[in-house]
Amino acid sequence: MASSVKLGSKPDAFRRQGQAWFCTTGLPSDITVEVGDMSFHLHKFPLLSKSAFLEWLIEETSDQEECVIRLNDIPGGAKSFELVARFCYGVKIELSSENVVYLRCASEHLQMTEEIAEDNLIAQSEIFLNQVVIRSWKDSLKALETCEDLLPHAEDLQIVKRCIESLASKATTDPNLFGWPIREHGIMQSPGGSVLWNGISTGARPRNFSSNWWYEDASSLSFPMYKRLISTMESRGIRPEIIAGSLTYYAKKYLPGLNRRHSMGAVPLTATLSEVEQKNLLEEIDRLLPVQKGLASTRVLLGLLRTAMILKASSTCISNLEKRIGMQLDHATLEDLLLPSFSYTMETLYNVECVQRILDHFLAMDQANGAASPCLDDVMASPSLAPITTVAKLIDGYLAEIAPDINLKLPKFQSLASAVPEYARPLDDGLYRAIDIYLKAHSWLSEAEREQLCRLMDCQKLSIEACTHAAQNERLPLRVVVQVLFFEQLQLRTSIAGCLLVSDNLEGSRPLRSGIATSGEAGGWATAVRENQVLKVGMDNMRMRLSELEKECSNMRQEIQKLGRGKSGWTSRVVPKKFNLKLKSQMCSAQEGSVSEQQKSMSAKLDKLQAKVSKQKKQLAGEA
Repeated sequence: MASSVKLGSKPDAFRRQGQAWFCTTGLPSDITVEVGDMSFHLHKFPLLSKSAFLEWLIEETSDQEECVIRLNDIPGGAKSFELVARFCYGVKIELSSENVVYLRCASEHLQMTEEIAEDNLIAQSEIFLNQVVIRSWKDSLKALETCEDLLPHAEDLQIVKRCIESLASKATTDPNLFGWPIREHGIMQSPGGSVLWNGISTGARPRNFSSNWWYEDASSLSFPMYKRLISTMESRGIRPEIIAGSLTYYAKKYLPGLNRRHSMGAVPLTATLSEVEQKNLLEEIDRLLPVQKGLASTRVLLGLLRTAMILKASSTCISNLEKRIGMQLDHATLEDLLLPSFSYTMETLYNVECVQRILDHFLAMDQANGAASPCLDDVMASPSLAPITTVAKLIDGYLAEIAPDINLKLPKFQSLASAVPEYARPLDDGLYRAIDIYLKAHSWLSEAEREQLCRLMDCQKLSIEACTHAAQNERLPLRVVVQVLFFEQLQLRTSIAGCLLVSDNLEGSRPLRSGIATSGEAGGWATAVRENQVLKVGMDNMRMRLSELEKECSNMRQEIQKLGRGKSGWTSRVVPKKFNLKLKSQMCSAQEGSVSEQQKSMSAKLDKLQAKVSKQKKQLAGEA
């Protein structure tokens, strides 16, 4: 609750009739003061006894029959002069944070100094400002708001500066450290920390204040005043993240575009600004935002960028926002990255060029930080490479979202996909998915264009599931399908070889285990226990590998059976479909014979492999 001080002791003798005020003291009025459209019918003596300026004006009109004075330049207009007139007559008035600035500016204009009368209005209003208003957050805020209507007078009297200094000082101080008693936000605390009501402890504990406790109050200021407050706080060394948080809160309150789908936080929206005013506000907020990474969330920055595009903000503002987003692109979400195209010159549904520039900023920053081209194992293990791998996954998801757009040209898709370094993708499954969606939506691409597009992915970096899908994908060029099949078989051989290598290592470790078991050295038992644990883990892994191997053998046997079903072999299914060739019946018979021989050969190999798997299972059962 705002503080106030009462001045004067006489009962109210003022009454209003339409656009005129009268003082009913029993004496007829001998002077009329006109302030704008309002007329005040008063008496000369109370006025000239308090104001040097009014005394001079009365003397200037002494030779006229009717004394009429016009005060069109008085700060605050008729509202201020009404309070001044009441003060001159000694009528009770209440000095508060809502009217003290009006009275201080008007009294300065009317020269109501101590030379004219003791305890005059200049001195009274100054004392109230310095001893009451400036010491309170709420009163300082209210007084600063009233300064908006009294510029430049409030500025000349340093009232604006004093209020801003007071607010900045309090905002940069932790409210939890304020001494008792504290009356802020309507709460009075006792020495024990409980809330007071009429001086009586209620036992309720007051809420703790966080660093953003002043955001809502500060957002009630006009932007010029708010900007000065933020600049003063920065000069006092307030942390940049607090400044960024306040600017974000202010932007959410006055820029409706930031509250899209109510996902930007619960901030009361004040949509009273025109589009031009919103555009100017957004550009100013961009200039005030600290440049450090992570001070504003990526979602908020992308919201600002989207709003800037809608409002047609300056290219400098848009470029700055893109750079800020690029610095922390690894924290973005796919939903927020889907920026629509707001320009009629763009054919695509989404603004792909903007995302390309954001990605370029991120990659430039990543390269400046000393990122090299590590091997795959380093990518999987190094925490420092987590951001680039996260961005690669994000861009692959973005490519999959924009791929169905029939207006998305192939060079634009390729440019964005190829911008991500190869080492940033441990697997190319996400890129393969995006390419497949693009091929499905752009079925008119030529074979050469399809091959050019598929060169973006590395078939060796596809998972088993992706290879299985790609091998049956009719949209892929034949060359790519052959590569996928080759690397799929290579992965199978590698897995079998790795499985057998683990088995050999387990067999070679038996003497070591028995030797440890018979050792009589001190601490031999502990070593044996650790070794047994290692061997147990190795055996469990071996069982898992053998299980996978059995599945792969079963799949291969099924494929061989398919090859033996007449003319349904791979060559007869794939080659005619790709090239629409009509093979002669003799060639088919020859191929069937070749397939039959291949089937027998592969079946023999599989039998041997199955026998070896069974042998390994028996060995594992004996060791267990």
